[in-house]
Amino acid sequence: MKENSYAGFKIAAAIIMGVLFSVTAVSAADAPEWDKTFALSDKVQHEKVTYPNRYGLTIAADMYLPKNMDKSKKYAAILVGTPYGGVKEQGAGIYAQTMAERGFAAVAFDESYNGESSGQPRHLSSPDIFVEDFSAGVDFLGTRPFVDRNKIGVIGICGSGAFALSAAQVDQRIKAVAAASMYDMSRVIRQGWKDGMTGEQRTQMLGELSEQRWKDFENGSPLLPPGFPSEPAASLPEGLDPISSEFFEYYGMERGHHPRSHGPFTATSNMAFMNFSLNAHIKDISPRPILFIMGENAHSRYFTEDAYEMAAEPKELVIVPGARHIDLYDRTDRIPFDKLEAFFGSHLN
Repeated sequence: MKENSYAGFKIAAAIIMGVLFSVTAVSAADAPEWDKTFALSDKVQHEKVTYPNRYGLTIAADMYLPKNMDKSKKYAAILVGTPYGGVKEQGAGIYAQTMAERGFAAVAFDESYNGESSGQPRHLSSPDIFVEDFSAGVDFLGTRPFVDRNKIGVIGICGSGAFALSAAQVDQRIKAVAAASMYDMSRVIRQGWKDGMTGEQRTQMLGELSEQRWKDFENGSPLLPPGFPSEPAASLPEGLDPISSEFFEYYGMERGHHPRSHGPFTATSNMAFMNFSLNAHIKDISPRPILFIMGENAHSRYFTEDAYEMAAEPKELVIVPGARHIDLYDRTDRIPFDKLEAFFGSHLN
């Protein structure tokens, strides 16, 4: 692997990484001021909800329901995961709200240790737990009296695309999966950008992370790389590579900035991804359908192209003309919501 390619991977990775069952709900009227990066639609009703995962962590989520839904009836439901390092107040909320406008019960959630979900230390990343968080959302949705538990689908954006697919590999309650601008974090962390990391480089990285665990223990807290600015930046910093510039445009500027979206995760979180292959059993999702969505100009498209080839039928691939990776986070003029509605409307029927 060329040195400049490896350096580019490290810069990009630094940005994109980094008990009884009880459920509580707070009405939108009682919730704090609207804290999303998008406006509340007048076609939906919104509730803040929490629910546990099997590790005993509390998942914080936003539930969006059609404005005039009849709760005596049963509805199809959609669970939406955030981009890697994002929070439910950003792109995941846009997807959930829009699907609710189209007649689905929808939930966008924060991953464990992040956003408003519980867990210490903060900003920890775990492939196993992040996959579990999808199944925990299915637990919640399937126990709502207005949800048909045989009609639950999931949407994963960026890193959560692979988490959603991994959850569906084993959780057969998930009846349909869509992955938009997918990133396979286990692959890119273990193998480097476009699989260019050498065995020697991997050994060096693991050695450094192994030593970091001792430092974390002695310091009493894990190393957390610097994140995005606490306030939106007015312009892009100089010297960023194209991938890092794209992520900063969304997370670090007015477009998608949110104070709870730090960006990078604790440094030693990467060790877990070295041992966890997210899409290894993607064929097991069949005969349940998968919809892959990627931008024509997305730097990440190779993840989607390879996952599509690995997946068994039924599967579909939608390429959005002119779209970059981050455009499928929030650009409602480019996210193919008509296709998402048709896909879930057909397969959750």
